[in-house]
Amino acid sequence: MLLKRLFEETYSKDVMNRNSLEDPDTLDDILNFLSSSIGSLTNPTKLSNTFKSISKYIDCLSDAFPISRAVRYNVKGRGYIGSPCKYYFSDIGLRNARINFRQLEETQAMENIVYNELIRRLYNVDVGVVPIGERDAVSGSSKRKQLEIDFVCNKGSARSYIQSALTVEGAEKLAQEKRPFSHVDDSFRKIIIVKDTPAPRYADEGILIMSVYDFLLNTDSLDLKAI
Repeated sequence: MLLKRLFEETYSKDVMNRNSLEDPDTLDDILNFLSSSIGSLTNPTKLSNTFKSISKYIDCLSDAFPISRAVRYNVKGRGYIGSPCKYYFSDIGLRNARINFRQLEETQAMENIVYNELIRRLYNVDVGVVPIGERDAVSGSSKRKQLEIDFVCNKGSARSYIQSALTVEGAEKLAQEKRPFSHVDDSFRKIIIVKDTPAPRYADEGILIMSVYDFLLNTDSLDLKAI
């Protein structure tokens, strides 16, 4: 109840008053939508058909810091891409209160927590996009598709690529998480953060797999030496 009241009486009112917004219902709808879409690509332009002036409201929320925007970065082309972006809550407790503690999906919560910790450690954090060419098994024609890396983290000349996955149990799931890394042809560190694993370990391709607990409790976790 305290978190819900804090959100309503502090953040929402402050955003409305500071930016002279006129429609509290629209702000509520946008907050509810973003709360339910952590880690999903969101395109404000397409959503504007549903929520009037959504881009303005989202910009105001970002400026007030309840939410943070992660933009997409083309790892191969080394350039930024426009919408859609991803949005995360600066406080996962406020996010949970916003949706009345109903949609408590561990996958979304963990991804948001990892993002917040990376920001706290002063990394610049983007969403990685890896374009690849793939041949259609039926027609034989070549088609383009995009693989996603959850986070591309930069601090000075250091970079890490990170996937957040609740688990990588089973060969198929592990292969799915590693696949984008296999199309990145640089030597920067590649990491998969899972909910739990006995100890940090390296996959055959040199990909570090660690638990979210090891990641959070060790401020130097992204710099672990080979095991």
